[in-house]
Amino acid sequence: ARKRSSPVFAAVQDNMGALVARLIWTAFRARRSPLQDTTVTDGAIYKRHKRPRIVSDQSDAYSGSNIQEEHHCQAIGILTSGGDSQGMNAAVRAATRVAIFKGCRIFGIREGYQGLVSNLIEELSWEQVSGIMKLGGTVLGTARCDQFRKREGRLLAAKNLIQHGINNLVVVGGDGSLTGANIFRSEWEGLLQELVEKNELKDTDITGLEHLNIVGMVGSIDNDFCGTDITIGTDSALHRIVEAVDAITSTAASHQRSFVMEVMGRHCGYLALMSGLAVGADWVLIPEDPLSEGWESKMCAEVKRARDGGRRYSLVIVAEGAVDDQGSAITSQRVRQVIETELKHDTRITVLGHVQRGGTPSAYDRILGCRYGAAAVMAILNATPETPSCVITMQGNRIQKLSLMECVNKTQDVGVALKSKDYAQALDCRGRSFANNLSLYKKLRAVQPPDKVDESNRFTFGIMTVGAPACGMNSCIRAFVRMSLFAGHRVKAIYDGFSGLAEGKVEDFDWMSVNGWAKEAGSLLGTNRTMPSDCDPSLATVAQLLGKHGIQGLVIVGGFEAYHCVLQLAEARDQFAEFRIPLMCIPASISNNIPGTDVSLGADTALNAIVEALDVLQKSATSNRRRVFIVETMGGYCGYLATLAGLAGGADSAYIFEEPFTVNDLQADLTDMIGKFRSDLLRGTGTIVRNELCSEQYTTQFLMSLYNAEGEGLFVARELILGHLQQGGAPSPYDRCLGARFAVHALSSLIQKATESLTDGCVSAMSPSTACVVGVVGKNSTCTPAQELKGRTDFKHRLPLEQWWITLRPLIKVLARSKKYAFEGEKYHAERDETDAGVCDWMDIS
Repeated sequence: ARKRSSPVFAAVQDNMGALVARLIWTAFRARRSPLQDTTVTDGAIYKRHKRPRIVSDQSDAYSGSNIQEEHHCQAIGILTSGGDSQGMNAAVRAATRVAIFKGCRIFGIREGYQGLVSNLIEELSWEQVSGIMKLGGTVLGTARCDQFRKREGRLLAAKNLIQHGINNLVVVGGDGSLTGANIFRSEWEGLLQELVEKNELKDTDITGLEHLNIVGMVGSIDNDFCGTDITIGTDSALHRIVEAVDAITSTAASHQRSFVMEVMGRHCGYLALMSGLAVGADWVLIPEDPLSEGWESKMCAEVKRARDGGRRYSLVIVAEGAVDDQGSAITSQRVRQVIETELKHDTRITVLGHVQRGGTPSAYDRILGCRYGAAAVMAILNATPETPSCVITMQGNRIQKLSLMECVNKTQDVGVALKSKDYAQALDCRGRSFANNLSLYKKLRAVQPPDKVDESNRFTFGIMTVGAPACGMNSCIRAFVRMSLFAGHRVKAIYDGFSGLAEGKVEDFDWMSVNGWAKEAGSLLGTNRTMPSDCDPSLATVAQLLGKHGIQGLVIVGGFEAYHCVLQLAEARDQFAEFRIPLMCIPASISNNIPGTDVSLGADTALNAIVEALDVLQKSATSNRRRVFIVETMGGYCGYLATLAGLAGGADSAYIFEEPFTVNDLQADLTDMIGKFRSDLLRGTGTIVRNELCSEQYTTQFLMSLYNAEGEGLFVARELILGHLQQGGAPSPYDRCLGARFAVHALSSLIQKATESLTDGCVSAMSPSTACVVGVVGKNSTCTPAQELKGRTDFKHRLPLEQWWITLRPLIKVLARSKKYAFEGEKYHAERDETDAGVCDWMDIS
């Protein structure tokens, strides 16, 4: 009322128009704190973050001059070597821009080590790496180089680097490429001395360049490197495989055919195993799990049982390095012959080959490349002559800097074990998570549960979905049902959430009830936002029905509503004995806003949908080259999607609720955008990503009007509201596998807590530890009491009070070169899980 009666406001409105009036008033309001730290009855209020600190507002952000003079003398070389993989370009782009941001010169070395020997070295500029993040392969090129394997070749490479003043090298490649880099470093001083003695260099040429710093990033679609959860390119390769399988199964089902699909993995079966887990393949053959004599009959028996159970097609996935226990190769052609001979099936072979290496990088690989590239440059800048060669790795969403040769040696131990036919040792070197995923796959692929069931500890579990649909829900339900039946328990599926329970929509599920569910989007059980307290007439109805169906443990798959449901039931245990059962919330929300977990089901699929839309937008502007897109994402008050889509899509700005912004910030970002178009730093388009509830005043329409008004003659602004496009589509490989991981952990917790609470044949669970949110925190599977999480939740805005991804936001600004923000990179996490020294799996189900 005070705003509308203000004479100043009225005068401005009369003379300048409603749009400017709104801008002025909002600026006035922004002088006050947008959200005070207060306590409410149902939880805490989210403490909003400050925007990154600006180092300087006065300097020219678009000039070619160095930004931070303390690193002015540093020169960095970057090369890509070995097999190419999607995401390498994101790493090159990030390394280039962070290096320039920190005041360094950075040189691209083309064609890998061949470029070092042949002097294919050129300085990279900010503009040169624009638009490369969405490209597959590597723009720097990669090639084999026999010359570099010899000292003479390395001598020439050292001379070329010195002539460019380079004594810092970032290498993106596999274990062979990284080993070569470490050898180069160990010989560096001797190589320089020899060049001086031969008068090819002067002493003054090598002054200050006497030591070579090496930092590695692992680019490999096979995910065969020890010490990291995942390598650059693995997620994209899994996307290619899963997309191909989804396409093939429709034609296979039409003709009742069997398909044998060969995937890459000469020495590592990771792609075959994880794709088999994601798509529900009938059989998977990998190098680490050689088949014993008689494997043909076992495989055919499993395939036949699936057909007899009603499945219209069969799928066998073969890694190119698959062998039997005698070391003899098992080819896709051999598998086809076995199926045709034993089962008389019409069988076809599909060899994906280099399709797996190509194509657009997934959102995950783009983000991974950005984080790796930035971390590699910061590692170079923090290195000393005594610092050993290191490799940037990822463990549980956290960047680590590990000894390069320690990781390389462990990786090469796997190859030695395979060559000597010590397959148990090879599997052990792969790590605990690889073995756990293999065990899970073998249980899920079975057509029926074991014949013998222990009736003494047999429980009846219920499962339902609540809240908005999210991709990965069906994969989770499938895994939970089959693992429960495998363990001898009964499962009752509840359709349409709590409202369906009230209407009696409860069904006993058997093994084949969830056949083919893994690839389906949404929730095949049906879902809505009805809470237990909303049921007619009250919670008593829910209690009565749970008791009627004999449910002794309940799993609720869903978003913030599912978490709230578990809280409601747990807090009503004093009133209703039927709620004294183990309760598990499995987080499934594209918003990724559930406390107690770093990631939720559906968020990765939604993120890929957004990034694909951003790519299409940028292509649509290639002819005009003068567009700014204002893109609105879902997420409620949570800025996860906007932030990570901004990073993966190369956005210029990403506005979120957690980081309040004012009219001054909008003006600064607009000025940056105008400067970029004037200096041609942008190649075609500018992109602003906005979370749907980031600001009540600065709407998507408002931002579009603002940019159109101020960018006249330079660019035209357009809006895009993605809406429910983000909830649909086929689940990503990550979400399919994450669903299985969540299901296994939820089931093991249910069984444990139900057994501990069993008294005289009845389950009576009253402890807060029996009502939990299943999650992943770091690299660990967790099960956190919901009542404990209540104090870490902002119920008003449906947000956890702590969110790990907030620390990535400064990187968006640095890579967009919007302002000269302080940037020190991500903190390295020194802690390691020494019980799993092998390949750490992003989908560890342990």
